[in-house]
Amino acid sequence: MTITAAQLPAIVALLAGILILIMPRLLNYIVAIYLIFVGLVGLGVFKMFRF
Repeated sequence: MTITAAQLPAIVALLAGILILIMPRLLNYIVAIYLIFVGLVGLGVFKMFRF
């Protein structure tokens, strides 16, 4: 299975949701990391790497 840049935000969102359910105190950090990650994916920063 190949993971594309379009699938990365969905996978990160799923993992973040699971972590928030397990440990609600992590909500601020998870949201901040998710927003940074989605911003970097949107700018195409990860396209230079071959996954």
